[in-house]
Order: sequence, then C-alpha cells, then structure tokens
Amino acid sequence: MNPNPFLVKPGSQVSLADYDTRDTQTYGKKADAVEKLQASIEQLKQYQDVLYAQNTYGLLIVLQAMDAAGKDSTIKHVMSGVNPQGCNVTSFQQPSAEEGDHDYLWRIMRHLPERGNIRIFNRSHYEEVLVVRVHPEILARQQLPQKTKDNPQIWQQRFEEINNFEKYLVNNGILILKFFLHVSKAEQKKRFLERINRPEKNWKFSAKDVEERQYWDDYRRAYEAVFSHTSTKWAPWYIIPADRKWFTRLAVSSIICQTLKSLKLEYPQVSAEQKQELAAAKVMLENELE
Repeated sequence: MNPNPFLVKPGSQVSLADYDTRDTQTYGKKADAVEKLQASIEQLKQYQDVLYAQNTYGLLIVLQAMDAAGKDSTIKHVMSGVNPQGCNVTSFQQPSAEEGDHDYLWRIMRHLPERGNIRIFNRSHYEEVLVVRVHPEILARQQLPQKTKDNPQIWQQRFEEINNFEKYLVNNGILILKFFLHVSKAEQKKRFLERINRPEKNWKFSAKDVEERQYWDDYRRAYEAVFSHTSTKWAPWYIIPADRKWFTRLAVSSIICQTLKSLKLEYPQVSAEQKQELAAAKVMLENELE
C-alpha cells in the first residue's frame, strides 16, 4: 500500500474536507483487505522481533481521533501478533493532580518506549493543543504563569515545543508515527447509536461523548492546525480514513511495517569470541550425561 495519500506533507495547510473518510484505495472488498492485514500482522511480528533483539531503536505510535473512530479496535487488531513483552499501550485521560503540578510533557516522558520496544499512545500530548484549545476553561485552570495563559501565541508556542520535543526523541533513536483516524460525523452518530442499542456495548458509551459532539467543528479546526504545524519530516502525521474499520487497520499496519522495514533492522552479530563460547557450550551440552 502506498502511504503517500495519507501523509500530511510538512508545511502544508490542511483541510480535513480534502480527506475522504470512506476511502479504501484499491481495496473494493473487505475480504481482500482482511487477507492483506493478516499478512501485515505477521510481517510486523517479525520486524518487532528484530527491533527487540537489536535494542537500538524504539517506536512511538500516536493515535488521535474523534470519539468512536476506532482507536481501541485498531490497536487490538494491528498489534494482535506482536510479543506483549515488547509492546505497551498508554491511554491518556484528564491529567491527575500530580501531573497538573508538572509541565504538560512530564507525564508523556514517563511513558516513552525503551529501545527495542513499541509504545502506543491512545491520545497523547496533542490533547494539550486540541481539547485544551476547544475548551479554554481547561487552560484557565492549569497551574501556569498568567503571562503564559494570556499569550496570544500560546498554541503556536506549544506547536514549536512539541516539534522540538519530538525531534529530540528521533535524534535519540525513538521513531514517531502519528495517526489521525478520520471518521465522519455521520459514521460517529451511527456508532454511538450502536453503543446505545446493543446492551453489550453500553459500557463504551458516555453522555459526555454526545456533549463533545457539539464541538465537532471546533475540533476539526483544532486538528487542522495541529496537522499544518506539527507534521514534520522527522515525525509525520497520517490522516487515515476511518469510516470502514477494516481499511483503517490495514492502512495503519502497512505504514508501521514500511517504517520498520526502512530501518534495515538486523539481528545482533555474534563476535568470534562469542562463537567460541557457543561452540564450547554446545560440546558441554552434547556430552552431558542424561
């Protein structure tokens, strides 16, 4: 799959209206995409094994979306083949009192991936330029100097801070892939109603979800600003069609695999001394009495 249609070109001005939420590229049938996804899951499993063994790079996957876009199910399906020992998921909710007493990136730094590991952020540091921007009362409550709160360039300042933070991570071997699961308002309504009408899905629904839906246009504008200012060469954004979950999963998995493939990962080379130790250990084991 060619990821370019979903890649936000650094420096471009983004309008979400230009991205089709129902796009499935050349996959006209769900069955074709599901088959390809299974192959991609197996490939990701192999790449993760080498990533873990090499212990040089870490991979940070950021997932952002409107409610009901399918972040949880994307994680569940795309990462179904990886070794849990080398993959973790962190979901960021409203900051705790302790987190609120620190800078907004503090809680993010605590959950960055170790070398050889994959870390998935279900929501992320971008909440500070999304939900906080849509709801300025949250910014008013933050423990910040008043001059920072009153700064008319505060969002531009945060974009710059985030870009610098992400560049620092990439320079130190932490790769970053950022995905926005782009769901339509009509599809979100359909999924909300399904959560209400199906008892086994009631637990996934919150009245607050409908309240936030009233800010749909505000969130779209906030997201467009995020993509326009923080899709960089070192940490790009991908806007993934999310009305059809089967395609969303395939698109995300394909981009992750292509990124890991580009690293040309290899298992660690064994030195001559280590080979001698292996040979000696083999002899000992083969001569061991039962």
